Amino acid sequence: MEAEQKHALFIQAKEWTIEAGERIKERVQQPFKVNTKRDRKDLVTEVDEDTEKFFAEKIRNTYPDHQVLGEEGFGDDVTSLDGMVWIIDPIDGTMNFVHQKRNFAISVAIYQDGEGIIGLIYNVMTGDLYSAKKGEGAYKNKDLLPKLDRTRKLEDCLIGINQFWAVPNRRLDETGVHQLIRKVRGTRSYGSAALEFAFVAEGIMDGYITMRLAPWDIAAGVIIVQEVGGMATRADGKPLDMLRENTVITCNPAVHKEIIDNYLILKD
Repeated sequence: MEAEQKHALFIQAKEWTIEAGERIKERVQQPFKVNTKRDRKDLVTEVDEDTEKFFAEKIRNTYPDHQVLGEEGFGDDVTSLDGMVWIIDPIDGTMNFVHQKRNFAISVAIYQDGEGIIGLIYNVMTGDLYSAKKGEGAYKNKDLLPKLDRTRKLEDCLIGINQFWAVPNRRLDETGVHQLIRKVRGTRSYGSAALEFAFVAEGIMDGYITMRLAPWDIAAGVIIVQEVGGMATRADGKPLDMLRENTVITCNPAVHKEIIDNYLILKD
């Protein structure tokens, strides 16, 4: 894609993202329906659904040859990343949206033939926009984010890990993760994968590890993290599959191999 085309696409995606954020803010203190999907912890609201519908309609009307991969069922049946594909999470951190009215984000990514070219993560309640165009750096609002410090030591790191690592699970040996928790300076859990990716890109966290993330949870964050020199892979170090769920590590490259080799022990 030519630079001018990519910039125009970025500007359009940014405008829609901010507009969608304003629509959410207008409704955040109003009553709205809350339903569950896979279980009582997997929430969806009518605001999630309306926001994804907003994006789907805008994209189809403006770019009819583009596909939409979304969380709430208003996208297309995407089976490959050929062509132009928008990957959208209308509200990442729905539980935070329901319980806290903060700490949630809109995540919008655009992939061209499998390559991420535009990523946007909008922290709706703070108004902070993290963005990137491939090869042009990453930004928080209008400020260029610096490249990550490649001399970082694991014992000085702040790592994002959620509560599932504290209990037995079928994917990873939790004892290895417990050793990692003892090794690092501290851990945090914000309840929004998109925001945790953004915080890694910003350098205010050094890594984020989590299980069973869908493409819409990570698609924008991967682009933004890579633009500051960060890494995002599966927990075994293999490339992410942007059409399926992944157990994910995104982090400063200075500690990526050490974490995978010594602390992320995969179960058979």
